[in-house]
Amino acid sequence: MASGFFALLDDIGTLMDDVASMAKISTKKTAGILGDDLAVNAEKASGFVASREIPVLWAITKGSFINKIIILPIAFLLSAFLPVAVTVVLILGGIYLAYEGAEKLYEYIVPHKHATENVQTEGLSEADILEIEKSKIKSAIITDFILSVEIVIIALGSVVGLPLLNQVLVVTIVALIATVGVYGIVALIVRMDDFGFRLIQMNEKDKSISDFFGHLLVNGLPWVIKSLGVIGTIALLLVAGGIFAHNLEFLHHFLETWPSILKEFLLGIVFGFVALLVFNGVKKLIGLVRK
Repeated sequence: MASGFFALLDDIGTLMDDVASMAKISTKKTAGILGDDLAVNAEKASGFVASREIPVLWAITKGSFINKIIILPIAFLLSAFLPVAVTVVLILGGIYLAYEGAEKLYEYIVPHKHATENVQTEGLSEADILEIEKSKIKSAIITDFILSVEIVIIALGSVVGLPLLNQVLVVTIVALIATVGVYGIVALIVRMDDFGFRLIQMNEKDKSISDFFGHLLVNGLPWVIKSLGVIGTIALLLVAGGIFAHNLEFLHHFLETWPSILKEFLLGIVFGFVALLVFNGVKKLIGLVRK
């Protein structure tokens, strides 16, 4: 009886060791989307009155958890009964990631105007401000849903072929990291300028250490968000290229002599700009038909 119990503990330990190893691999493969998720949510959670930033971020975080609760069972059912669908969704997700990365790259090369999303609260009633908050929260949760699908499918794609229990544990851990880790860091980022302002107020001297670090944090917030956006864009193209290189057989021997990082980045750019051209072409065609 005792030997059976210890054998069970040994099996559990082996399982958890395998799960931890695979979770590390899956987290690395989803790092690009996590970076983009971080940049997107830091941007969406900022711009509110300081006292409302954390409540808004908490509302988005709860929505993210609900997104994962919806997505995970569907993903596991596909993996169990229609595993080929995981690969199909993975490639479609790769096209979307490449498109998103190419679009951001295009916007950087050819800047154009966007509708502002800044929250203007001056002269508005409390009810109006709450309505604006709800609108931004809803938009952020929808964006999170799209990114969550990509994260879960990429994580699932890295463990296809393993026992279902391993898949469930690994992908669930990655999903939790994606939510808790990303939104925890976002909370620190959006409060960065407030913490800096408090440091500035701590000492009346203009050239004190607290004043220096305070100004550094306040002035650094926009740069942090912009840097995350650049890093996220590069990572999106790399992740997308990696998906195509590993899941499309005709690309397995494409540029074999090149370093994998350059090969995947090139594939991400090529597929991304093709997707961008197709999307813009279809959009213009629909516009002409409607006229």
